[in-house]
Amino acid sequence: MGLETLNIDDAMRRLEDLKDPETVAGMARYGINAENTLGVSIPKLRKLARDAGKDHGLALALWDTGIHEARILAGMVDDPGAVTEEQMDTWAADFNSWDVCDQVCMNLFWLTPYAYDKCYEWCSAEPEFTKRAGFALMARLAWSDKEASDEKIAGFLAPIEREASDERNYVKKAVNWALRQVGKRNLNLNGLAVGCAKRIAEMDSKASRWVAADALKELQSVAVRRRLKSE
Repeated sequence: MGLETLNIDDAMRRLEDLKDPETVAGMARYGINAENTLGVSIPKLRKLARDAGKDHGLALALWDTGIHEARILAGMVDDPGAVTEEQMDTWAADFNSWDVCDQVCMNLFWLTPYAYDKCYEWCSAEPEFTKRAGFALMARLAWSDKEASDEKIAGFLAPIEREASDERNYVKKAVNWALRQVGKRNLNLNGLAVGCAKRIAEMDSKASRWVAADALKELQSVAVRRRLKSE
């Protein structure tokens, strides 16, 4: 029976049936917030999402439960065309774990008409996971928005450079992620991203030096350069 035939109570019972306390302990070791967490794996959530199809009402109800996996599932089943800016801002403000942030951005937010506006808005936000969401969106758009021009994607480099000195772990990792995705898109953007990384490396910040070094290691690698030259 698919979730499309279930109300929110039935959907939550299905999630409860899949819970695994041992998985929760393992998630905590990866820095995932264990509060209100059932321990349901991403593959199992994807299976539930495939059963459900797109259901905006169910997504909103799942989010409102506050349950970790229910919120990831909400991002999988929501209809991007039904998502509003207000919903995006509310959900981004609720992010309290990197995996929920990334899953919602990767599965849902990047497909909305507001994705570019929100990545620029959130990348300068103060809350750690809202700010991470801005850069996670940049990473996904650089990777997946095949219709975007080089100029549009290169626009991400200014906020990446500006925010590279943020020492918070989940911010600096997302800044690095976005920089690497820009630089892996094509040879032109690779050159621009490498130049950005070299400027970041000169900043007087431990975080910026890590962001730059890690990005340059990949963007200047033989494997990446060979792939880009072959495309």
